[in-house]
Formats: sequence, C-alpha cells, structure tokens
Amino acid sequence: MASLSSSLRSFSAGRRRLLPASRASPPPLSSRSPPRRLAFSADFGGLSLTGARSRNLVPRAKSSMAGAATESGKKKVEVFETEEDLAVSLAKYAADLSAKFVEERGAFSVVLSGGSLIKSLRKLAEAPYIDSVDWSRWHVLWVDERVVPKDHDDSNYKLAYNGFLSKLPILPGNVYAINDALSAEGAADDYETCIKHLVKNSTVASSESGLPKFDLMLLGMGPDGHVASLFPGHPLVRENKKWITFIKDSPKPPPERITFTFPVINASAHIALVVAGAGKAGVVHAALGNSQSPDQLPVEMVSPEGELTWFLDKDAASKL
Repeated sequence: MASLSSSLRSFSAGRRRLLPASRASPPPLSSRSPPRRLAFSADFGGLSLTGARSRNLVPRAKSSMAGAATESGKKKVEVFETEEDLAVSLAKYAADLSAKFVEERGAFSVVLSGGSLIKSLRKLAEAPYIDSVDWSRWHVLWVDERVVPKDHDDSNYKLAYNGFLSKLPILPGNVYAINDALSAEGAADDYETCIKHLVKNSTVASSESGLPKFDLMLLGMGPDGHVASLFPGHPLVRENKKWITFIKDSPKPPPERITFTFPVINASAHIALVVAGAGKAGVVHAALGNSQSPDQLPVEMVSPEGELTWFLDKDAASKL
C-alpha cells in the first residue's frame, strides 16, 4: 500500500469504478482453535440471552417484547474469555460479511471508528484473511473524524492507517478520508456529498428511506457511553435531518469533529459494537443490563434496521 503521505487525499467525484476481481472463498479455519466464549445467562431489557462456549449469545425475545425486537432488528451479544479471542471472532465475522456482500452486489462498504477498535481488527491482516478476502472490493469510510491534519496524532485516519489499513491491499482510491483543509462545517458537508455520490453509483447501498445502508459499521464505545462523536447530553444526538454533521465543542478533545448522525448509523445492514476492558463495564451494564437511569446513553440509541452484534471480552461484561 502507498505511504501515508501519498495516501492523503480528499474525495473527487466520479474518479473510478469498481475493479473486477475473482477470488476463492476463505478457507475453513480448521487449524485454528475456536475463540473461547463464556457460558452466560442474562436478561437485557426484555431480551433473554443464553450462551455457552460453543454457541453465540443470541437474544430471544420474551412474549411482551416480541414486537419491539422485530421492529429493531436482530441483536446478538457475544462475550469472550480474552480480547484475543474477541479479535479472532471479529475477523471471521468481518471476512464472512465481506464474502457475502461481494457475491451479492460486488462491493463491501465498511465504516470504521477510532480508539481501541482498530487494535481489535488486527487479525484481518493475518492468515487466512490477508490472502482470502477480496480486498479490492472494500470501500472504507469513517463514522467520525477529528478535524485535524491526517498525519496528526489525533486523526482517526492516521490511527487506522498505521494500525490496520497499511497492512492490507485495499485500493487507495477506495479509502475515503475527510478533506482536512476545510472547516468542520465544510468537511461535514463535503463528506456527505462524497457519500451521496457513493450511494448514487451503488458503491454504497441505499435503504428504503433513501439513507446510505452501509454493509458493516464497526463501532467502539467511550467510557461515557458515547459512540462516533455523539456524546451524552449533546444536542447532536437528536439530529435527524443531516447525514453528516459537525461539532465544535466536543467534551473530549480535540473539540472540532465531524460525525455520522444516528439515522445514518441505524440504517446499516450490520453493526458490530466492540468493547473490551473493565473500565467500560459500568457503561456496558447500563446499556445491556437492568439500569434504572432515566438518561439514555448514545450507545443505547444504536438500533440498526439490520443486525447488531456486541463483541465483549469478559472484563467489559463483568457487571452484567
């Protein structure tokens, strides 16, 4: 992949089309031990979850919640013995979805966030995925970005490039970074224009409501329950007109950012919420447990039209 300096570019409409490719299906992981899932039983907001080492934790709706569960799509919660096990399972999950969407529509749109999520994606850069995934069909975007130069330490682009993208043969023209030469407002408008073009040419699917329907959105969660750059108590959590908006007073530095809004996040076909570490156990409990707090956290507002899967290590799930 090109160097960081040569990869820094903003979107230019209509600059290329998808390249044809033919790749074999990923081989079975017969030589790799399956990730260790913990035996588990809990009740999360009316969804009864049970699990064992050999099975996913799949929520089953109680009779009183059956309608709500159907309306908000499918939810799964997986708890792993270690973060390493989590990373192994997350790689297979992403690779399987890649194969599915490449076969169905010839492209795979992936949205990244920042933080510790990038480290948890490391297994995709290893065998068997580095050779078996059709990376030429991947189109990578960001759910939020700090309005700083792309080589700045606060840049989500830089974090993803150094920790993930530089290790994969994704086409540089299929990586959509913000235009960091613009103001926060200008960068948000420009990124929304970029995504509208990708929807128009079917690189990104469209939902029935006309919103972009990303194939896979990979989200982390902050210790305060924020996702993307949508923070607890901030007015932007209620924004429902724009696809992309901007913030100049982020409670977490740097203050200026752009972010997807919840209508776009929740239009996704698949969302993976990836959380590891005991420091986030309290917020995981608030989101999935029997918390009586009247204030809804941003992470609780993640409710996709498609499927939501929580990937937790045992420390993050320790208070459930």
